[in-house]
Amino acid sequence: MKICVIGTGYVGLVAGTCFAEGGNDVTCVDIDQAKIETLKQGSVPIYEPGLEELIRRNLAERRLWFTTDMVTAVRAADICFIAVGTPESTDGSADLRAVLAVAGGIGEAMNRPMVVVCKSTVPVGTADKVRDAIRAKTTHEFSVISNPEFLKEGAAVDDFMKPDRVVIGGEDAQAIEMMQALYSPFVRTENPILIMDNRSAEMTKYAANAFLATRISFINEVAKLCERVGADVADVRRGMGSDRRIGHHFLFPGAGYGGSCFPKDVQAIIRTARDNDLPFPLLNAVEEVNEQQKRLLADKIVGLFGDDLAGRRFAIWGLAFKPRTDDMREAPSIVIIEELLRHGARVEVHDPEALAMAREIFGDRINYHRLNYDALDGVDALVIVTDWNEFRRPDFTRMRDLMKSPVIVDGRNLYEQDSMRREGFAYYPIGRTAVERA
Repeated sequence: MKICVIGTGYVGLVAGTCFAEGGNDVTCVDIDQAKIETLKQGSVPIYEPGLEELIRRNLAERRLWFTTDMVTAVRAADICFIAVGTPESTDGSADLRAVLAVAGGIGEAMNRPMVVVCKSTVPVGTADKVRDAIRAKTTHEFSVISNPEFLKEGAAVDDFMKPDRVVIGGEDAQAIEMMQALYSPFVRTENPILIMDNRSAEMTKYAANAFLATRISFINEVAKLCERVGADVADVRRGMGSDRRIGHHFLFPGAGYGGSCFPKDVQAIIRTARDNDLPFPLLNAVEEVNEQQKRLLADKIVGLFGDDLAGRRFAIWGLAFKPRTDDMREAPSIVIIEELLRHGARVEVHDPEALAMAREIFGDRINYHRLNYDALDGVDALVIVTDWNEFRRPDFTRMRDLMKSPVIVDGRNLYEQDSMRREGFAYYPIGRTAVERA
């Protein structure tokens, strides 16, 4: 098929590239000329494992194209995907201005019948607004399909190529059949393509992310209780997760969730409920718990070293909101660093991929280190925020020799207490018994 994807952000770039990898002719459109020129050279403005290789291969095979010319791209396509951002507005609702502007542009460009697919994460009822925006600009026939994405940053290519499920919302049988044909190469292992109406498809995306966020906040609250009563959250989560009704996924305590999806989508579904006169106290609590959790590691540092941290230095390992990405949107590290700075501390940071993003946020207020051990020289403590694999088996002897005091505050529970005791560290995990300072 001939595919047009408008928007080369995270979702649009992954979707367009993977559709090309599936044998389709794909044109990705963006208004940012510099970004398009970069993509034409096979360079990727985001870090996502495997994506750059796919882009380079499909550019070479002439299945993937990048342009700023939306009119030409739309007129050449059988299916046009809207994949622009829907940032959070000040009231928590999703900002649909870009989506509706693109919809209007598609309507102006259309010169024949077309299937228009909303790939952006949008609130319930957006398909109706997209339909109205297109209809205002064209007399040609068209169908609007809702096709939410379920991509995990750091594993997006694999998620797209081997999806758990594909959700397609719409009423036009012919358009739905085209979408089924488009996705059929990706579901050969019999994972389902789920057909439903537009509004149910839109709600499915928000409900899925809100539920996962709820699991994270729940286990974080359980971890706090474990610390109070002397239980071990690692054992508790194993006991819980072994129940087939619960499972092990998203039951790891940590420094709180972040990223481009969970915070925004929880807010959006709360706003949708409010607009429909339905209180949603559960998700309000999920959000409140998460905001508190982001402060937890900084609070532990203050509890250990006092309120005045002037003259003290702390290392941060991990800045991205999760491993295998450079994304720091809503990352717990931002809250932790700001709290340490507010108390007068100096902060040394390392992340395998997110240093450039951190510089945009903090400028010269903190110190950046390309190598993780370089961040440890003379620090009073190490704070682990993101569970990159390379942090799991470090050289503890080297760490202890570099640090002013051998103290680790571990926001991801990477190490075992007994091994930390043997290595001579004071160790403060989440929801587990601490190895106290001597």
